[in-house]
Amino acid sequence: MNSNPFSLNGKTYLVTGASSGIGAQTAISISKLGGVVVVCGRNKDKLNEVFAKLEGEGHQIIVADLYTQLEDVINNCPKINGIVYSAGITKHIPIKYIDKKNYDSVFDINYTIPVFLLDKLFKNKKIIPNSSIVFISSLASKFPFKGGTLYAGAKAALDTYCKTIALEFSHQKIRANTINPGMVKTPLLDGAEETISKEAMDEHEKSYPLGFGETTDVANLAVFLLSDASKWITGTNIIIDGGLTAGA
Repeated sequence: MNSNPFSLNGKTYLVTGASSGIGAQTAISISKLGGVVVVCGRNKDKLNEVFAKLEGEGHQIIVADLYTQLEDVINNCPKINGIVYSAGITKHIPIKYIDKKNYDSVFDINYTIPVFLLDKLFKNKKIIPNSSIVFISSLASKFPFKGGTLYAGAKAALDTYCKTIALEFSHQKIRANTINPGMVKTPLLDGAEETISKEAMDEHEKSYPLGFGETTDVANLAVFLLSDASKWITGTNIIIDGGLTAGA
């Protein structure tokens, strides 16, 4: 038995959205702690770049669109000790401009797909007892912003879904938690700059006592939640925001 509760040796994890940003860094961080990683995403070239950075052996790539190729993911996924669901998109859409198309696009990837992914993983007994499930949610689920109805709503639904998993699967010692980051320097932040403006984002960063986060900040929390060091933590939505909401 490993005496280091932070070690991931001998364990296998599925990471979705692993081709960039938080997902990519989390996959790399898992491998550095001894875990075997199944990286999943749509972009084969970017997945290969991440795969090349993984330490150790036994890792696997699944190139798939979770919306249209969910069965392929399930069929190719080995039994796992946990999952980090990091796939997601953000859109800034004022309430009066919301339509069915953008509603579906935001809710599908941020909420609907993870619900059905976990449903199929559980039904196919891919998630073994004593596993840990981590969803990358958002600070927006607790502190919404103008134009964030769809994004904040989808992430809030994900937060509640996580708590339900924690309750329903506690008898198997399967844990579920969300990480709710503030602004992190990822491609999603670049997208926000396109719809808002870089100047506005630079001004917003000044409100963060510790500045915007790095992908490693979130990945470090994710691997902690995957490890046995967090075995008494489940059903939580953990805010990590560089002190932004410290006085809220």
